[in-house]
Amino acid sequence: MILAGDIGGTNARLALFEVSGGNVNLVSTSTFPSRKYSGLDQIVIEFVETAKVHPDAACFGVAGPVSNGRVETTNLPWVVESKRLADELKIGQALLINDLEATAWGVPALVANDLVALNQVKGNPVGTQAVIAAGTGLGEAAMYWDGTQYHVLACEGGHSDFAPHDDLEIDLFRYLHKRFGHVSYERILSGPGLVNVFHFLRDTGRGTEPKWLTDEMQNTDPAAAIARAGLAGDSPIAEQALGIFLSVYGAEAGNLALKTKATGGVFVAGGIAPKLLPKLAGPLFMHSFVSKGRMQSLLEAIPVKVVVNDKTALIGAARCAAAKSAT
Repeated sequence: MILAGDIGGTNARLALFEVSGGNVNLVSTSTFPSRKYSGLDQIVIEFVETAKVHPDAACFGVAGPVSNGRVETTNLPWVVESKRLADELKIGQALLINDLEATAWGVPALVANDLVALNQVKGNPVGTQAVIAAGTGLGEAAMYWDGTQYHVLACEGGHSDFAPHDDLEIDLFRYLHKRFGHVSYERILSGPGLVNVFHFLRDTGRGTEPKWLTDEMQNTDPAAAIARAGLAGDSPIAEQALGIFLSVYGAEAGNLALKTKATGGVFVAGGIAPKLLPKLAGPLFMHSFVSKGRMQSLLEAIPVKVVVNDKTALIGAARCAAAKSAT
């Protein structure tokens, strides 16, 4: 029995998996609001006590850079330590990996219904793959192909410098630079990032925020409110914010594809992408993805797929635990 976790800034998802015939099979899962708890160990104890099952192995994908079994979470005031989790669970080892590393581990287990293609390419491309995922933050990872199998590479590419590519994005950069100093892609490509883009348009006189949307943003998740209004076409400023978001998302997905030479495909994961599928399938995202000058033909040959299975990171964490506990 494997305990797997997908730990984000908004939700902590835990699940139990059984290993059978080399596959991991989901037994049960629960979701916890991350900010209502003082740390991951508190959530883990509650989950295990409720499930009344003692796991044999555990692996947790956590949003943040993991070093020597320890991570200071990026969007939560937590410090997570693998040794402390192992002690709480009374097992020999509890693995900590980056949340996008967990997602990358899960990608090979996906089936056709878990993916939606944004383009069509000829043949069956092979080679290194990449994953990008906007949610509470922006995560990235790669799966290096050695000719026989994939090896997952974690990174913190979501915090790399935002590169504007037109006058509007240059003004967006200046606006965010005044607020935050360093402007990373995560300042745009995340739930809070979409709100940043919306505020930029409003504060620079590029659109008017309707009162009904102000009220909705105050009473619900503001990013979700903007996305709903933009998808429905109910607010021009929300539509424009969503357009900038999608354009920058496509550009950074293309950057990641170039940096990893992801000829085997790019997977767009995370909580936001499935909700924006009607817009992602439009021209903005893929136009920005392939617009890389002399490298455009390389980008056009890379398959791009949206991951719509919201348990991919949990599956990946379980697969990682199974693989590493077997060695």
